[in-house]
Amino acid sequence: MLALPLAAALPGFVQSAAAEAVRVRGAVVNADSKALTVKTREGETVTIALKQGWKVSGVARAAIDDIKPGDYVGIASLPRKDGGNGALEVLIFPSALKGTGEGSFGWDLKPDSTMTNATVADAVKDVDGRTVTVTYHGKAKKIAVPDGTPVVTLAPATEADLKPGAAVFVSGDKDASGAIAAQQVVVGANGVVPPM
Repeated sequence: MLALPLAAALPGFVQSAAAEAVRVRGAVVNADSKALTVKTREGETVTIALKQGWKVSGVARAAIDDIKPGDYVGIASLPRKDGGNGALEVLIFPSALKGTGEGSFGWDLKPDSTMTNATVADAVKDVDGRTVTVTYHGKAKKIAVPDGTPVVTLAPATEADLKPGAAVFVSGDKDASGAIAAQQVVVGANGVVPPM
């Protein structure tokens, strides 16, 4: 969540069994090569230790028409009142990351949201946008993607992009003492905010 060695930052990566998986969304307060301080969307200020060899990746705007059968995507969604799921955001993975965190699981973008990392079986236009059928572990799931849903892909970034105020998404591990450490940071650039 990004060759981009992004598996650690992306939705659904495997966390250490001894640590709690946490996701931090917010704006950079300060950054250096060892730590990142973020003002979270909840208003807290947290410092995240950056593990040795950590990476930074960006996001670039994409379009719903960029999603093709066979693509690997991460879609955060919510249950719809009329049944099925409606997308909150779509991340199109680079082909080198196909299979990263495959599956569908709880997500904390919004209450009751899920993240589905899966291969696109088909994408069909409908009145309100598109419905995408994705497959993972032999299962299929249909997700409506309403017009206006943020669609992004991963893009190169550097440590210099971690400027104060830059929007970030960090998936990390919190140990028993409450300290957070991460291997990967996803940063927004050129007006594109990580929507995951």
